[in-house]
Amino acid sequence: MSTPPPTGRPGHVPAADRYDTMTYRRCGNSGLQLPALSLGLWHNFGADVPPQRRRDVACRAFDLGITHFDLANNYGPPAGSAEESLAQIMASDLGPHRDELVISTKAGYDMWAGPYGDWGSRKYMISSLDQSLRRMGLDYVDIFYSHRPDPNTPLEETMGALDTAVRSGKALYAGISNYRPAETKQALEILRRLGTPLLIHQPRYSMLDRWIEDGLLDLLGEERVGCIVFSPLAQGQLTDRYLNGIPAGSRPTHSIFLKQNDIAANLPRIRRLNEIAAGRGRTLAQLALAWVLRDERVTSAVIGASSVEQLEANVKALDGPPFEPAELEAIERCLAETKPG
Repeated sequence: MSTPPPTGRPGHVPAADRYDTMTYRRCGNSGLQLPALSLGLWHNFGADVPPQRRRDVACRAFDLGITHFDLANNYGPPAGSAEESLAQIMASDLGPHRDELVISTKAGYDMWAGPYGDWGSRKYMISSLDQSLRRMGLDYVDIFYSHRPDPNTPLEETMGALDTAVRSGKALYAGISNYRPAETKQALEILRRLGTPLLIHQPRYSMLDRWIEDGLLDLLGEERVGCIVFSPLAQGQLTDRYLNGIPAGSRPTHSIFLKQNDIAANLPRIRRLNEIAAGRGRTLAQLALAWVLRDERVTSAVIGASSVEQLEANVKALDGPPFEPAELEAIERCLAETKPG
């Protein structure tokens, strides 16, 4: 279903060396490898972003060896528009390279009105995947996720929907996101019985949010399930954006995900981490990305990018030297000594 570039308009010609410098990591016990950094199409690929900017970022990501584009049905704004943006980019530029790309989407959050447009029922999951494929103009996605556990639907039903998606050929692999360790254990056991192994888990993880270290990472490592982390920059806190205060009109002034009080509480840690980054000759964002990738159980980290320049700067996180034990100890002391509360 992917459409080739329109007649008379040349599509993007990828860089010949695009696989020479990117690091790829095997995803759990599978044959699939993911780039150490994946491109997330959440905030920066909605209808409110100029099409040329979206195209430039996606094509430059591919040139840099980022082969994994991470989406969900509700990414935008408005919901669904990020998937439509991907369809446009595939049609104009990347369609001929579909087999070089790993494209993922998710279902689990509110998407349409009524009782069948949210959570984890079989009805919602399969309907949502069909809608996502139509929006993206694709025959299949590489990974289809349950975006969150549904407390009112049997886990067997939600995992059964993932199994159906794979067996039908609409997805190649099954994933989950935002599941706690006990839920993850149950999910992977159900999928194993069904004959569709759990490929990957996508949890939130950063220097400022380390909940997955309390059991989830150990479980994923023991079970050989991949781990791709989102919000490694803590919604922009682990960048230079807020070091000198919160700019008027920036995300914390209107976002439900990032609050001004949270930034204020974290600033002592953020500023100290920035000093550590400078000591390594890196930016704070590069330090934060390298830090989440220091653990071999983390397959990839999802990054957003509002410009080509921001994308290129974040990818340079992979160029730095490995952390010395003393550097990791300094980071741990910083996080402990300046922890809010």
